[in-house]
Amino acid sequence: MTTTQLPSRAPQITDRRRAARSVRLLGRALLVLLGVLLAPVAAIAAVWATASVTAELALLAAAGVAALVVGCALPVYAGLRRRTATALVTAAVLLLTSATAFLTVLQPLDEQPPHPRSRPTGYWSLPTGSRLAYTLQHAQGRPRETPVIVLHGGPGTPGDGPDPLERLLTGQGYDVYSYDQLGSGRSGRLADPSGYTVARQVADLEAVRARIGARRVVLLGASWGATLAAEYLAAHPGRVARMVLTSPGVLWAPAWKDRSEGDIWDRLTPEQQQEIDALEDHPRLAAWSLLMAANPRAAHALVPDSELDPIFAELLDIAAPAATCHPDRPLRDLPASVPGFYANQLTGEDQLTVPDPRPALRRTRVPVLVLRGACDYKNPGIAREYDEVLPNATLVTVAGAGHLIDMEQPEVYRRTVTRFLDR
Repeated sequence: MTTTQLPSRAPQITDRRRAARSVRLLGRALLVLLGVLLAPVAAIAAVWATASVTAELALLAAAGVAALVVGCALPVYAGLRRRTATALVTAAVLLLTSATAFLTVLQPLDEQPPHPRSRPTGYWSLPTGSRLAYTLQHAQGRPRETPVIVLHGGPGTPGDGPDPLERLLTGQGYDVYSYDQLGSGRSGRLADPSGYTVARQVADLEAVRARIGARRVVLLGASWGATLAAEYLAAHPGRVARMVLTSPGVLWAPAWKDRSEGDIWDRLTPEQQQEIDALEDHPRLAAWSLLMAANPRAAHALVPDSELDPIFAELLDIAAPAATCHPDRPLRDLPASVPGFYANQLTGEDQLTVPDPRPALRRTRVPVLVLRGACDYKNPGIAREYDEVLPNATLVTVAGAGHLIDMEQPEVYRRTVTRFLDR
């Protein structure tokens, strides 16, 4: 009798087991890799979330470490199934991440601040809580009843000393005051940057008027300074005798939210853009930007004014030629004052929340001169809006000048302003 021998299934079963084991090992390896790679991401997310409720750097660091440890240990343990090995891997990831953060994000920026060319006349400690540096140029001869107050642009970008127009005005009998607005130049900075608001700047200006004892004042505002002057006029119409608004910023920011108001950064040459990119290419600034979106107070705690203001100064020096008719030509004698970055950013954001000043401005009768350079990067509709809203405004377009009219056409600028004030 012949017997038939059936083929054995053992080799097939063994192959399946080996394949299943390989899949399990691959899955565990992927879990370990997932824990190693995602742990830093979890730490960053935890820091961002914690920053939305606190600005304490110690708490932010604790939240980041806790998230990293948990985010690493859980998947790694699921893959290795060994406590000691999991602890070692987690410790290694924590050490590597901490060392990377220390060598990059936690290293202070080393840009050197500019040195102002002049010393202030003194400081005002105002009832608003602001401490402002100011310069006073006394009138020659008999002073006029209404002093001039100069409002710089930015926000946060003051000049660094009396300019030729200011000296010219003293010869015509005006006391001329210029001051560094809160958060910029030689004036004080706020510990909480969210305090930089349009309302605070208007309140400071009214406090300055009261401090110098003037019943009414002449306001000279450039760029953002023109916006500030208009906001002040809307709030205190009886305190303004005349206004000169040069290259004005938007009258009411919400009205321009969906329109192009013109951006200096769009006029940079490729070389200027490369310089700015190199200046901003720092991990600490990337971390700062992340915190800024969550909580400006946390961003300020990580990167204080003393680090950001010099970076801002360098950035402004690079971009300054783009504010003229010839962006490719270097500029000389730029202001050497220290600008205020947080004042610039937070005041700019607050502009989108202020009430509409235009109804109040339409009721004023203050004489206003509005100057706009023919090749200003700002939308020409901005200057036209001042002319249309202010009943007693005169709009003058200056040929051969951009945003910096006083630098590009100084004689025309001084002559036009002095004639207007002498009327």
